[in-house]
Amino acid sequence: MKKFNMIDEPFICEKCHKEVKPLKYSARDHCPYCLYSKHVDINPGDRLNECRGLLKPIDIEKFKDTYKIIYRCEMCNETHKNIIANDDSYDEILKISSNKQ
Repeated sequence: MKKFNMIDEPFICEKCHKEVKPLKYSARDHCPYCLYSKHVDINPGDRLNECRGLLKPIDIEKFKDTYKIIYRCEMCNETHKNIIANDDSYDEILKISSNKQ
């Protein structure tokens, strides 16, 4: 099982430049406005990945009774998945779902 280091801190999104507040019920791992993330972790919250590329949301998949965002790193092309957050932009989720790449 992967290690999980809980980091829920504010940040400025490197894609849309909006201020992102902590999630408060779990670790915030992506921007709720544009849904981009940053390739900083090897295991959740460890901040040990040296890539630091932007993780572009490319698809949405069903996961148990919620959904996950599928990401592709714009720098190294690795793919990752993160569970959607309660405050994620529904319009962005729909846009990604309908623009399967």
